[in-house]
Amino acid sequence: MRRTTLLLACLLACLPMSVPAATPPSSADLATVAERSGFQRTGRYEEVLALCDAFAERYPDAVRCESFGTTPQGREMKVLVATRSGAFDPAAAAAAKIPVLLAQGGIHAGEIDGKDAGFQLLRQMLDGEAAPGALDQLVLLFVPVFNVDGHENFRAWNRPNQRGPEEMGFRTTAQRYNLNRDYVKADAPEMRAMLALVQRWDPLVTLDLHVTDGAKFQHDISITGEPVNSGDPALRVAGRALRDGIATRLEQQGSDPVVFYPSFVEDDDPATGFVHGVAPPRFSHGYFQLRNRLAILVETHSWRNYPERVRATRNTVLDAIELTVAHGDEWLALADAADARARGLGGQPVPLDYRATDDVRTIDFRGYAYTRTPSDISGALMTHYDESTPQVWKVPLRDTIVPGTVVTAPKGGYLVPPEYAKIVASWLDAHGVAYRKLAHPVEVDAQVYRADEAKFAAASMEGHQRLSLEGAWAPSHETLGAGALFVPIAQPLARLAVHILEPQAPDSMAGWGEFNNAFERKEYMEAYVAEEVARGMLAKDPALKARFEQKLKDDAGFAASPRARLDFFYRLHPAWDSGYMRYPVLRTDLLP
Repeated sequence: MRRTTLLLACLLACLPMSVPAATPPSSADLATVAERSGFQRTGRYEEVLALCDAFAERYPDAVRCESFGTTPQGREMKVLVATRSGAFDPAAAAAAKIPVLLAQGGIHAGEIDGKDAGFQLLRQMLDGEAAPGALDQLVLLFVPVFNVDGHENFRAWNRPNQRGPEEMGFRTTAQRYNLNRDYVKADAPEMRAMLALVQRWDPLVTLDLHVTDGAKFQHDISITGEPVNSGDPALRVAGRALRDGIATRLEQQGSDPVVFYPSFVEDDDPATGFVHGVAPPRFSHGYFQLRNRLAILVETHSWRNYPERVRATRNTVLDAIELTVAHGDEWLALADAADARARGLGGQPVPLDYRATDDVRTIDFRGYAYTRTPSDISGALMTHYDESTPQVWKVPLRDTIVPGTVVTAPKGGYLVPPEYAKIVASWLDAHGVAYRKLAHPVEVDAQVYRADEAKFAAASMEGHQRLSLEGAWAPSHETLGAGALFVPIAQPLARLAVHILEPQAPDSMAGWGEFNNAFERKEYMEAYVAEEVARGMLAKDPALKARFEQKLKDDAGFAASPRARLDFFYRLHPAWDSGYMRYPVLRTDLLP
């Protein structure tokens, strides 16, 4: 009986069976947890994984779901590539002159508006309900969540200064990196993956979707970005058109945008007003202008409720897509021309940072009635807002922006000794900055930077002890061994190379403490030895004696410091460490 049963089971298993074809998910199946909950909740990352696959299955002609990295906790990082142009790979998009727009959500995973807004808008576009025909002329790269591990650090009070959703992710990665401080140094594996995606696709426009902290006021969104006040001067035409075009359209859609970051000059005091500026390239909207591309920082206001914020974010992405489609040919041409101009940047001035001038104008800013009274809790003046009483504040705004620190780019490029080649190459590779390794030793006329002052930060930042330097470049004849690197200035990413390798750039390798060893004393002359050396030098050199005595008269700090007085002589002695305070990267006006 048992053998008969087994035989029957085998026969049944071998018979052909009619299996109904799988039905692709409908548009209704692609609704998010946020939509189904009336934007009270947001889904976990498993929803992103499911929706990524489901969009590709539902719209096989228009969507690809791809992994572009793995997080430290082992989660896949997903990007949806959406287009009806047929350009599903970067080479095809570049050959067809199809503009690429990257929209990234959740770089700060508690600020998750971009994820839910992006899925909603993408479905509407694919169904012809929004921006009809746009995907025929554009490639949309949608990263729902950049900081994936942070997204899954999920709880109700990760954003205490924000209204909704009920629970959300956390600001930093599992390794506690703030990804929006990591664009240049690229410590985090997630950032390395994002920069590789950027290198592959070279997006013309990037949208970084955030939610701001800050005071209570009526404006629901800020739109800032570059190049507007920085970067290639001609490309700023496109940057301003994108920023101002989004703001204008948002007003027509019922929002109340501002085009500066609404953070008070003095924290918690609305009367101090605002100062506009240019973000350093550790931030997304300060980074892409160094690649000769456009970037917009989108900041919905945290005290607006979640449905309002998602709607404003959805509209912003839609507006940016429509503007990119309308101006794509023009902006691509401007970007290509900026790349060409960057190749000729040698010998030209390059700003390393920017500042607002003292020019002030008074603006009307829509806030609420407020009082500032002493607090028996904190002991400080505290601001209390009355959201039932709208009020127009007349506050100062400084938004005339000019270059701050400016350097002249080397005519040839930068030289990196072989002992530093590996660490410098790691930074350059992350961004696609071109360089070549020298196969043989070279002698070259170069410039060496020596610091007069090196200040180490008192506190750690992003796991680094930052360093600020004051000094100057001076001519020198140098010999470098085989394996040294030459980083030519004649390349499209010349501005980015300058910001990585100039010692005074805010997000340079030096600024992030990668070369701190060069600015630490390693050898000393004992005081009693220096005393004997000094007396001998003074006895032999009357001019030196006159210099020393004059310095004692002119510099009270020097005169009061036994260490400085002895070092005056030690620095002139052959025993002095010539490598101390010498920046390890050289500049050259020649091609080795």
